[in-house]
This record gives sequence, structure tokens and C-alpha cells, in this order.
Amino acid sequence: MTPDDLRNAYKHLFDTEDGKIVLEDLQKRFHIYGTVFATDPNETAYCEGQRTVVLFIQKMLLDLKLPEEVSNE
Repeated sequence: MTPDDLRNAYKHLFDTEDGKIVLEDLQKRFHIYGTVFATDPNETAYCEGQRTVVLFIQKMLLDLKLPEEVSNE
């Protein structure tokens, strides 16, 4: 699977009504609209990891070229 094929799969999935609902839930649930800071650095790191996954999904839905280091070729 090429990086473009993978991006198209993400777009196909998240362009459905269910996909839009799920993405909105992920954005709310995993700190896209709020801070990830906590007094415990491990908790901050954990929350930032969750946030990073949602940011990755959002990036896959944009029409941008994938950096070579992200591709799995």
C-alpha cells in the first residue's frame, strides 16, 4: 500500500457520516480542544500521546504530501 493509498483509505473512512461522528468524539475525548498539562509528568505524556493520534488522523485527512519518514514503504 502506498502512502497515497493509505491517505485515501483514511479519507474514505472519515468522510462517512459515522466517520465524522467518530472523529468529532475522538477530538473531544483526547484533548484536541484543551490542555494536556497535568501535575504528573507521566499523565501529561500519556495525554499528549492520545492527542498525537488524533492529530495524525486529522493530518491524513488534509491534502498534504506525507513526509518520507512517516511513510511505510
